[in-house]
Parts: sequence; C-alpha cells; structure tokens
Amino acid sequence: MEEILQQYIQYLVVEKGLAENSIQSYGRDITQYLTFIKEKYQISVEKTTRTHVMGYLIHLQEQGKSTSTITRNLSSLRGFYRFLLLDRYIASDPTSHLETPKLDKRLPKVLTIEEVDRLLQQPKEIDAMGARDKAMLELLYATGLRVSELISLNVHDVNINMEFVRCMGKGSKERIIPLGSSAIKALQRYTERFRPQLVRNRSEEALFLNHHGGRLTRQGFWKIIKQYAESAQITKVITPHTLRHSFATHLLENGADLRAVQEMLGHADISTTQIYTHVTQTRLKEVYQKTFPRA
Repeated sequence: MEEILQQYIQYLVVEKGLAENSIQSYGRDITQYLTFIKEKYQISVEKTTRTHVMGYLIHLQEQGKSTSTITRNLSSLRGFYRFLLLDRYIASDPTSHLETPKLDKRLPKVLTIEEVDRLLQQPKEIDAMGARDKAMLELLYATGLRVSELISLNVHDVNINMEFVRCMGKGSKERIIPLGSSAIKALQRYTERFRPQLVRNRSEEALFLNHHGGRLTRQGFWKIIKQYAESAQITKVITPHTLRHSFATHLLENGADLRAVQEMLGHADISTTQIYTHVTQTRLKEVYQKTFPRA
C-alpha cells in the first residue's frame, strides 16, 4: 500500500501540480485512513466499501474533529479513490455517493482598521529584524497573501518600481497583486538597507530571511506575529490568516468589487470569497444597532 500511496503523491505533484503544503495534507489524511482500516477492519484499501469509509468518518466525529476537518478528509479520500479507480486498483469508488458534511459557517476573525494600524506600528525599523518584520506585516496586509505564499516569495517576485508582487498560489497558479505605498516603502527599506545584512549565501533568493540567512519558516512567522499582537495589546485570537481575512473584509467594506477581491486572494470559486460579505453584513448590523436611535 505504501507503494500505491507514493504513486498517488507523485500523481498529485506531476499531474495536478499541487503545492507542497496540500500534498503533505493529502498524504497525512490518507495515511491515517489506511492505518485505521488496517487496525479496525484488518483489510487493505482495495477491499473497502462505503461502510468502511463511513466508519472512518464516524470515528473522526467521535474524536471531536470539526466539520471542516471531516470534510477535508473526505475530499482527500475521494481523490485517492478516484486515482485507484483510474489505475484499476479497484472496481468501484466507495466514496462516489457519500454526501459531504455540511460545514458550520464560522465567520473569520478580522481586525479593525485601528487594530491593524497598532499591529503594523509595532516593528521598529532600526535593525534588520525589525525592518524585515515591518515589511512582512505591511506586505501581508496590503496583498492578502497566504502565509505560505509570503514565506515562499523570492526577491525577484517583488517589483517595487512597478508596484506589484507576483506569487504562486494553490495549484501553482500565478497571480499579480498591486502594492500600496506603505508596503512599498517598508519593502524598499528592508531590501536595500537591511536584507544584505542577513544574507549569508549570495545565491539565496528568498525575500524574507531568518537569523541564519535562510528562508524564514511558517513557524518562525507565526511566532513573530503573535509577539507583535501581544505588544499591540490585541486581545483577539490571531491566526496566520488574520491579516488576509482583514485585508479582504476592509476592501469589501470600502466598496471593492467581489470579483476583484476573489482574484487578489487567489480563490478558485467565488463562493469562498463570499464569506467576507457575511462579515461585512454582520458589521453593518452592529453599527446599525449601536447608532440608530430606533434600532
């Protein structure tokens, strides 16, 4: 089974062109499923039926997994079984008539514009680390990039003169996003004055570097943003996507076109972007309740 799983991973890389994070997620989901059916039912994946798949989904539910996690796992299994069917390892797909669990519509946590301002004021551009952090936070809020996209940026992906950044999103899809003046100023200061201080190897292409001169990791960025959120006295729970959510919400609140926001966020389906319209409607209702005398 390990060999078949490796073939599927290779298929995702070559045929689907998925990002490394997505491939790791699929591999992890499927490995856990294969372990479950082997231990629970003592069977291999070629002999599984709809009942076995349902048993696994119920197992996830009993473990307290969220609806989104169960939905993601089912999506991973659907892709895997389609591959097995395509390569004739199985005669029928046990996931073909399974209904996807209905997702709880949880609205993303966003910062107010005032909170974003406080957060962005925390890094001090007096040394390389401060200048790097300022550039990262300004760029993240100005573009709505995913954190994985941010840390994957190379120096040549940012065009300061033309005021845009180019990134490779999910499915290796390229998109071009305009930059605001604050982000451009922070990036220019970091790249021209401070990034050279961090470089250890002249061939290093990564835009954002750590203390050792290598590419900053997702975990490294996560520690940085948590630290600045605390110093800004922001009590809301901050996630790696908080600035991305705030970027989209603030654009829509100020009249941006939904399709334009979809393109900048790199969403394949506009229904994913529409979640932010619910956020703005909720905010409007709150404002109405607080300010209208007969609310």
